[in-house]
Amino acid sequence: MKASTHATNCTAETVTILSVSPVPADHVALERLFVGFAPGDGTPSRWQVSATATLSLALSALRHFPYPAVLCERDLPDGDWRDLLEHTKRLSNPPLVIVTSRHADDYLWTEALNLGAHNVLAKPYDPSETGRVVSLACQR
Repeated sequence: MKASTHATNCTAETVTILSVSPVPADHVALERLFVGFAPGDGTPSRWQVSATATLSLALSALRHFPYPAVLCERDLPDGDWRDLLEHTKRLSNPPLVIVTSRHADDYLWTEALNLGAHNVLAKPYDPSETGRVVSLACQR
């Protein structure tokens, strides 16, 4: 997929990413991680995290706002990251999907990348790796 087909709100002063996880601590960790995050590479210095707990809520949010990146927990109460990825492909301005999991093994990495996810992040989040992956996704 061409870079120009992805959500383009990364040029805004504040970038908002979508976190999809049934675990409230995941959202809190991302919010804390992005407070004051400034990669120094021309990307915005203010980041916000919009949080949802289910696939259905995430799909509703994606219909109303062009998030540049979505961090999606491997398993959701009403689906999983594969379902989210398939739905995003139908959007006119699809975000990049980053799969998150406490069990980010080789199988998940291979499957996610082969199906079109942007990347996989292991939890707990490593601040520099998470910042780098999300920043790169935003630049695309």
